[in-house]
Amino acid sequence: MNQSKHVLSNPWQALRGLTQARIALGRSGVSVPTSAQLDFQLAHARARDAVHMALDADALATALAGDGHACLSVHSACPDRASYLQRPDLGRMLDAPSRAALLAAAPASCDLALVIGDGLSALAIEQNARAFVAVLLARLRKAEEQDQAQEHEQWSLGPIVIASQARVAIGDEIGALLNARAVAVLIGERPGLSSPDSMGVYLSWAPRVGLTDADRNCISNVRPTGLSYEEAAYRLHYLLTQARQRGMSGVLLKDDTVAEGGLPQAGQGNFLLR
Repeated sequence: MNQSKHVLSNPWQALRGLTQARIALGRSGVSVPTSAQLDFQLAHARARDAVHMALDADALATALAGDGHACLSVHSACPDRASYLQRPDLGRMLDAPSRAALLAAAPASCDLALVIGDGLSALAIEQNARAFVAVLLARLRKAEEQDQAQEHEQWSLGPIVIASQARVAIGDEIGALLNARAVAVLIGERPGLSSPDSMGVYLSWAPRVGLTDADRNCISNVRPTGLSYEEAAYRLHYLLTQARQRGMSGVLLKDDTVAEGGLPQAGQGNFLLR
């Protein structure tokens, strides 16, 4: 049966090319068309799978090591995925063996610690983390080569830490144990119905246990069909530089970046305020 004969189109149909949101689905009688309902159920299943999928930390560590990075694998205080979903507080702290391993491997100091955590979407980490790390570190190296005289472009790195059953705040404990001046946590975001593979990046200056969301800057929706790796790396580089210059992060540090290579035009501000 040709379903199109029974579906009334929506006048917003042209807007669907501008967003992945479920708009202008049309209708069949008083119901959503069958194809739209099936698409919704598939997206919901993918989101659920992303939440419960386990991160292959060993494979990720092997891949990063092949790229020339020193890596450490750690685990939160959550013994399993069920505990992780029910006890967010345990996902914010390391278990005892991981804490000891970090203390043993910690450098005397480093400027930046990178933490990769599975979060609520291991799929996002498997698809995005390694590629984003490569883009970010290439950007930091390029900036250092171009301006070697400027201290704010010199970034010493600690080992990349891969954290399983991790919440964002676990990065603060990891950064503190690694004697890092800043920590950037790459973590799988809560899956949406159109984005089961979205990765977030959270920056804390002077990481320590007890920081809150107000002390962190967030770069969200990092993925090929969202915020590109290049744009996300550009924003993180800017925030890192500003955090070091000002000694702060979070709500006190604003992301004033514009599209890289672009310049704000005179007299133009937030279009909502015009």
